[in-house]
Amino acid sequence: SGNSFYNETSKNEMKAGNESVSFVLAAYGNVGAFKYPYFIIILFWYVSICVANTVLIVVIHVDRRLHEPMYILLSNLCVNEINASTSLYPLLLSQMFSDSHEVTLPWCFLQMCCMYTSASAEFCSLAAMAYDRYISICHPLRYNVIMNTERVFMLILVVWMYSFLSFIFSFSFIFRLMFCGNIVNNVYCDHKLIIRLSCSVLVHSFISDIFFLLLSIFIPFSLISVSYMKILAVCRKTSTENKQKAVTTCTPQIISVSNLFYSALLVNSGAYWICWVHPGQSILSRTIVLARKLDLEANTICRDAR
Repeated sequence: SGNSFYNETSKNEMKAGNESVSFVLAAYGNVGAFKYPYFIIILFWYVSICVANTVLIVVIHVDRRLHEPMYILLSNLCVNEINASTSLYPLLLSQMFSDSHEVTLPWCFLQMCCMYTSASAEFCSLAAMAYDRYISICHPLRYNVIMNTERVFMLILVVWMYSFLSFIFSFSFIFRLMFCGNIVNNVYCDHKLIIRLSCSVLVHSFISDIFFLLLSIFIPFSLISVSYMKILAVCRKTSTENKQKAVTTCTPQIISVSNLFYSALLVNSGAYWICWVHPGQSILSRTIVLARKLDLEANTICRDAR
């Protein structure tokens, strides 16, 4: 069977140093004849994501009326969408017709870095957009001074640096691990499954997950919540018309961000379920569904921001 072949391969191919470690993405072994429709669906979805976000970026760049902080931040969100999709879908496409389905540790770490940095940057960018709305509504006279173009680009730089360092501080220990297996029951490099292959059980691997979730999801989500609460609190003191306008503007964005927060927790909980409860249930269709859900949530936020 395919699993016995991969298990035999793992015994024969493990090396002494991490430089020569390669992982086998075993979930592709069960794709069979479905690889052709999967390839077409993934390719279509990836191209659609890239085209839609690129068009939006170009429109914002060309139209000078859109050279405002909110639209600049929206462009950064679209860039992040392209980066996140590129970190996942090209590997799926390239591995679909591969015979060995092997990925080396450095390439695995690079994919994890791009994926988790993008996940963190998504929430941090939304927090920056919420801060922009807070300044524009609660401090309108100082808005142009606080949110000038230079500070907006500095804010974007901080978002990406914070997201990258959150990943490095949380998961750089993976490079120091020694592995006693190389079968990853997924279609991409899932850090939980890779850590599970290490020769020793590391307590700080669980701590690093909590640390990353705290830095990348809970802190940005808390900042977003506080920003919108302050906006609603300020609007309560104004006229009824302004109250209705604030509720109409903020409610869809709060719901969209909450859905994205819920989706991130759902994906993370699903990954723990796959790793520790049913490690053999990681299949291609589940990955596509979860990735598509996150893309839909992000696109919904882009529509609400516009």
